[in-house]
Amino acid sequence: MSKTPVDFFNEGMAQVYDERNRKLSPIKDALHFSSRLILKTLPEDSKVLCVGAGTGSEILYFANIFPKWRFVALEPSKSMLDVCKKKMANAGLVNRCEFIHGYINDVPTQQDFNAILSLFVGHFVEKENRIDFFKHMTQRLNIGGYLIHTEISFDLDSSKFPQMLEKWEEVQKLMGATPETLSNLPHQLREALTVLPPSITEKQMQQAGLKETIQFFQALMICGWFAKK
Repeated sequence: MSKTPVDFFNEGMAQVYDERNRKLSPIKDALHFSSRLILKTLPEDSKVLCVGAGTGSEILYFANIFPKWRFVALEPSKSMLDVCKKKMANAGLVNRCEFIHGYINDVPTQQDFNAILSLFVGHFVEKENRIDFFKHMTQRLNIGGYLIHTEISFDLDSSKFPQMLEKWEEVQKLMGATPETLSNLPHQLREALTVLPPSITEKQMQQAGLKETIQFFQALMICGWFAKK
């Protein structure tokens, strides 16, 4: 049975989400460009699931590049999903989108997707649920379909972590971090989020049935993989 979606964003937070993250747009632009190259060989009428669709920025990007693709926006935050719906309506894309308020196991298993995008979601998934999370996505992929997955990933016990943390603080400053939140950053990475070494994430994807998993992207602690079913 699916758990009730928890809304971590109120309406005000959802409305300013894009503005807060705009200073990181060079990273997202590079990720979108790389993902586009990976997915460009898919059928022109592909169906794409966006896990944790947020305000819909990925859908807007890919919908403009691939005008016949159809999308399912999956989002546990109702406030974020409402913003996504408004953006799709303003862009004239509602007829190409379906909206689901919930989690990956709320997506009917009979829906087969040519691609699944799981961008900046994995570090919110509890450790004990991670393999099931990847399995649910794998089960909903067509044979020959692609999963693109990105998350915050690093070996927090590595001798290199202090240097990476110093640079990751700069990312947080761009997003409006205060001295107080910066001082709490190591605790957040270890306790509030699920931040694992890239090798562990890759192994979990393989355990879920995605045997050929390739890391294609890294920007500081943001790592991305793609896998073909």
